[in-house]
Amino acid sequence: MALNLNPNFSEAGKRYFTAYAPGDDFYEMLIGTHRDLSDEQSELLNARLILLLANHIGDLDTLREALTVACEGV
Repeated sequence: MALNLNPNFSEAGKRYFTAYAPGDDFYEMLIGTHRDLSDEQSELLNARLILLLANHIGDLDTLREALTVACEGV
């Protein structure tokens, strides 16, 4: 599975009128989930989310590529 670097957000049964709208919906959910958390709780949430999504992806080549891309520019 190759890492998809193009916008790829969607929701079944929902039509979007702009290509970036589903990404905006995700960003809003992410920020809302962090709202009212302490910095420590927010870091724990991020770590748990990363592990949950990595487990869902499951493919080590894809995860390796994602880690490489994520490190670029850091």
